[in-house]
Amino acid sequence: MGKRNSARFSSCTTLANQIEVENSPEERENWLLLMLLRQRWLLRVRLLEMVVREEHHGEEALKALWHATYPDQELQGLISEQWKDMGWQGRDPSTDFRGAGFISLENLLFFAKTFSASFQRLLKKQCGNRATWEYPFAVAGVNITFMIMQMLDLQSTKPRTFVRAIFIQMLSEDEWAFDLLYCVAFVVMDKQWLDKNASYMDFNEVLKSTRAQLERELMLDDVMRIEDMPSYSLLC
Repeated sequence: MGKRNSARFSSCTTLANQIEVENSPEERENWLLLMLLRQRWLLRVRLLEMVVREEHHGEEALKALWHATYPDQELQGLISEQWKDMGWQGRDPSTDFRGAGFISLENLLFFAKTFSASFQRLLKKQCGNRATWEYPFAVAGVNITFMIMQMLDLQSTKPRTFVRAIFIQMLSEDEWAFDLLYCVAFVVMDKQWLDKNASYMDFNEVLKSTRAQLERELMLDDVMRIEDMPSYSLLC
């Protein structure tokens, strides 16, 4: 790790080494701040799940996703063959996103609204020589959410990696850092897919290489925000 990363995260050394902070009040304060930020993110996820359940398993969120994806096309119903066009496995998309939680649905919606050009390009598979058997767009998005949650280890009470420490620092400055990282991950995954001439059976391998690239970029000395990641430039 370079000098800038070392300086930025000197107070987070215990996150990587699992050593209890007890050297100074400042280190204890930084430790508590990082833990509070993690708890705030988890609270956001849990509140989202509660809200979506109250809305009959995400009806409003699904409608919003549909209209953001196909603004000129009327949705025939929350259970419809139309959902397969977006890359859900069946007629009822709620059965697909439960695996990664409702945060995966929110991530897709954020991507559709914030980077609509990139979202539509990936949805329609407009760039590169595509495989005959392509990855299903929406289901891939759910898997990306789950991959990022594993990479950042946000569900664990015991901090273990610098990548997690770096990300929580970013989260302290931008509450949408997770959503932005998700968008970066999606475009990186698609680029890896094309570079490897991948097909459906290669999806897990592509996801692993995507995770490795995200980890490398997050650890770069000059990456202080998600927007500083080299692959952020792939978004439009």
